[in-house]
Amino acid sequence: MASTTADVHVPQTLPLIGRSRWAQLEPFLPVCRETWRTMCREGRAPAPIRLSERCTVWDNREVHRWIADPLGYKPSAA
Repeated sequence: MASTTADVHVPQTLPLIGRSRWAQLEPFLPVCRETWRTMCREGRAPAPIRLSERCTVWDNREVHRWIADPLGYKPSAA
């Protein structure tokens, strides 16, 4: 049987802790992937964490901070 988009599990909420890949974040963000990447590069969204050449994740806690206040978001001091 061919896979459809209805077969893909989409979580109801973004976990508060841990890290998520783009596909896990996408349902919760009001911007497209390229806009998100631009915002991350400019410091207007959480910085990505590169796990490998092909695997990038974002800290869920920081993403929740951004979702709560996208216009006033400032990266936390690490």
